[in-house]
Amino acid sequence: MTKLQFADAAKVRPGEDLDWPKVAAYLKAELPGLDGELEVLQFPNGSANLTYLLRFGDRPLVLRRPPFGRLAPGAHDMAREYRVLSRLWRAFPPAPRALLLCEDHSVVGATFFVMEFRAGAVIWDEIPGPMRRHPDAARRVGFAVVGALADLHQVDYASCGLADLGRPDGFVARQVHGWRNRWEAVAHGAAATAQPLMWEVADTLERTLPAPQRSAILHNDLKLDNCQFDPADPDRVHSVFDWDMATLGDPLVDVGILLNYWPDPADTPDDRGMYPDGQERLGLPGPQEILAAYADATGLDLARIGWYQAFACWKTAIVLQQLHDRYLRGETADERMATRGDRVAELAARARRLLRKPRKEGS
Repeated sequence: MTKLQFADAAKVRPGEDLDWPKVAAYLKAELPGLDGELEVLQFPNGSANLTYLLRFGDRPLVLRRPPFGRLAPGAHDMAREYRVLSRLWRAFPPAPRALLLCEDHSVVGATFFVMEFRAGAVIWDEIPGPMRRHPDAARRVGFAVVGALADLHQVDYASCGLADLGRPDGFVARQVHGWRNRWEAVAHGAAATAQPLMWEVADTLERTLPAPQRSAILHNDLKLDNCQFDPADPDRVHSVFDWDMATLGDPLVDVGILLNYWPDPADTPDDRGMYPDGQERLGLPGPQEILAAYADATGLDLARIGWYQAFACWKTAIVLQQLHDRYLRGETADERMATRGDRVAELAARARRLLRKPRKEGS
């Protein structure tokens, strides 16, 4: 294994070890060809699901399980992620192949699954060294991400056995209603400045629901750092990760989420998306270029995209408050969660601003 392949893996965080002898025995009994002692690292950059790099001899695997503690209904669904990744890889090559689902909670305390490991580079706040030799690497990477999203949205989900992954009819309305309920469950712990803003945005989203143009497979959390690249090829996404929220619905929901995680030159220190510090300096294509590329690839009308971006901001604020709530309940030792709620009011204000922007002509 090369250093690059394991560059994003680290020692397991305190309190997040599993019963590794039990895991090793289970996997050796269920997956053929696993020999040698089990070595374990963790991918530490994610904020929710726990993702581990396992290695038996020369064979690497990835194990995914939900975070510890009480979970929001429908969240961190490992069985759903396994179902998607055990089928989608045939029609959408960036989807890693899932190999094994375990619903026996005696093994790690929750449902988990194992998938293939893919070597490559994940981009956070800088272009990795091996990719810097490519001219305009950041722009090419950015267009590759939106190209992968457009490709996903054009997959025939019935042909790959995913026609019953979700219910496209009424999807957007159910999303707003469901996330409103999740907010209600954690709002008591939010800053006083955030609460009226969040309720106002919820009311506006419900009152101004857009009509979907068609249905597609949604990743539901696609962003630059959920994509992996072969350092030799900045023009193609090698892998897309974190499929536990995948479903069927309005594809523009995914576009709004991508914009929520995408640097915008118009951003200010107190009104910015959810991208990591430093991504705004990479040289990625701007949001309007991303939207133009997506519209050109799919033929969809993006006149109402402000609603979808506002929904993504509001939903992300709820996720942040959920993560902070888990920290307050003592269900995680990850100190990053102590401040996860700090941006809820800012994101709610951003969502309100986006909803107040005039619609484009013809919307």
